[in-house]
Amino acid sequence: MVGGAIGSGIYLADMEGRVTAGLYLEMSDVALDAYGCDRVPEILSFPGVERASCWQNCVPSRADLPRRLDEFMLLAVYEVGASFVAPPTPDGVRGLHFLRTERPGQGTLNGLPTRGLELVLISPKSPDQAQELRDWADFVHIHDIAAAAPPSFTMITPYENASGGEPRYMHFYELDSDDPEPAFQAMTPAVKARIGAPGTHAFAEWAMHPALVIDYVNTFRRVAID
Repeated sequence: MVGGAIGSGIYLADMEGRVTAGLYLEMSDVALDAYGCDRVPEILSFPGVERASCWQNCVPSRADLPRRLDEFMLLAVYEVGASFVAPPTPDGVRGLHFLRTERPGQGTLNGLPTRGLELVLISPKSPDQAQELRDWADFVHIHDIAAAAPPSFTMITPYENASGGEPRYMHFYELDSDDPEPAFQAMTPAVKARIGAPGTHAFAEWAMHPALVIDYVNTFRRVAID
């Protein structure tokens, strides 16, 4: 997953053979300088926290996809181990702790740094549909994106909310581009070229599931922490 010490380049940690047990996200509109000076060192001091990186929202308040979460400008991503316990958050900051699912990420490691992200947060319409949704996401939706190999897309890794609450699942898309929004917009055409256009059964099955609730989707570019 996302790797690298503060201030250094991000690299694909899977290249090291390292498996990140979880990711802790903090979402806010706090200025990067203030967050980097105050909050990042605080979180890095907690047991189980291994690395930190910060990411800037590429399309604030995007209108082309639904969301249930409030918008935010700054995304902080902390790689965490099994001993990590999510801390209380200050006013204006939302924290979400996710654990790797048992199923592996999908995609291609190309050795290039991870400079962009597509963050997807989803939930089932009801708790009893969680496994059904997870199976669709792993074996249909993510599978077809990875198989289509859209330009700049590398690894897609599924996570589950550590609390069992909502958003229930996170799909963490790593991109080797520092301009991830055009790459995101080119992803659906790449999938269509592989499985068929809208109106076909294959595309309808890929694009939506009866149990799917979209909590949040957006793209982010990495920003340096001083």
